[in-house]
Amino acid sequence: MTAPENTAWQTPDGPWFIAEVSSNHATDLDRCLAFVDLAADTGCAAVKFQLFKIDRLFAPEILAQSERHRARRAWELPEAFLPDIAARARARGIAFACTPFDLEAVAALRDHVDFYKIASYELLWLDLVRAAAATGKPVILSTGMATMAECEAAAQAASDAGCHDLTVLHCISHYPASAAEANLAAIATLRATLGCAIGWSDHTTDPAVIQRAVHRWGAGAIECHVDLEGEGAEFAAGHCWLPDDLRRVIGEIRRGAGADGDGTKGPVPAEAEEREWRADPEDGLRPLKYLRSTWKAAS
Repeated sequence: MTAPENTAWQTPDGPWFIAEVSSNHATDLDRCLAFVDLAADTGCAAVKFQLFKIDRLFAPEILAQSERHRARRAWELPEAFLPDIAARARARGIAFACTPFDLEAVAALRDHVDFYKIASYELLWLDLVRAAAATGKPVILSTGMATMAECEAAAQAASDAGCHDLTVLHCISHYPASAAEANLAAIATLRATLGCAIGWSDHTTDPAVIQRAVHRWGAGAIECHVDLEGEGAEFAAGHCWLPDDLRRVIGEIRRGAGADGDGTKGPVPAEAEEREWRADPEDGLRPLKYLRSTWKAAS
């Protein structure tokens, strides 16, 4: 694998945050658009939806037996919503992405999305990876449950199909995942092995995990499942962030990035006055000798 040509995930303000709507939209266009606004208002760089049809997602043997799986038909995103969602994202200055769960979805999304995201559960389906990569758009792969060999195979398939802008997200596909399960050090392992941009797909809703992924392990992209108010179909599982919590952690990371400076070691303007109060190199007393004869105590 070669390094990605596009390093847009790595920004001066820290990583890109992606708001993952998943199935919390309730097939309501107004609610979908509200999620786009949530993403923009909390500081995310992108909003991501999922495009699937239940009959193309689960095998007929499963659907025949499981009402729980058949009920997910109500979670399907109508394709007719795509132009409006994409337009709102453009208007708000953020990227619009979507996860295709079948080959037809890749084609349906092509004219609307800024990038594709392949879900952890579909990582083994290399034809899907290749189809998304062949569009020429950036591709993100999520790697929950995967071995390194499986990650390498998917990344290589994307590269072979023409993807020049690949990001791989370390992920724990448990809902919710605990901090103890996060294994964030795998971010470094993926980076060293794959040679592409690496990030973290979060299922913990733990700010400490996000901070650690960014500041210790250099995650360049962070994906967070979101809900508007706690009434979405997936919120009860415990892996979705609410707006205020997500805004807070993104704000903290952005503020931290502002402390980086330019790397030059030298006094900053705010230190100018204090420099004169350093110990003089001749007698070790404060302030410097030249200041002592002119200094007057404030009345």
